[in-house]
Amino acid sequence: MVLNFPNESRSFDAAKNRVRFWGYDRAMEISFFIEADALQMLSASKPADEAGYLKTFDAALEVIHTAADNVYRRGPKGSYSFVLSAADF
Repeated sequence: MVLNFPNESRSFDAAKNRVRFWGYDRAMEISFFIEADALQMLSASKPADEAGYLKTFDAALEVIHTAADNVYRRGPKGSYSFVLSAADF
């Protein structure tokens, strides 16, 4: 099952230095977090603040969604939260 990402919302978690976004497996909402090191790897400009991380997230959305789908499929069944790191790209 491929995840769907109809919710374009995303938010920056300053305490953990990552961006949160959501995917859906049918009716189940799955939370994803992408760490700052992964976002820095995806950007030539090396973001260092909330605006930069969100801009990088938006620019790499398709790549991030593909990685999220892959992590979800190989992850533990019954889990509703996943963290994407640089190793996932």
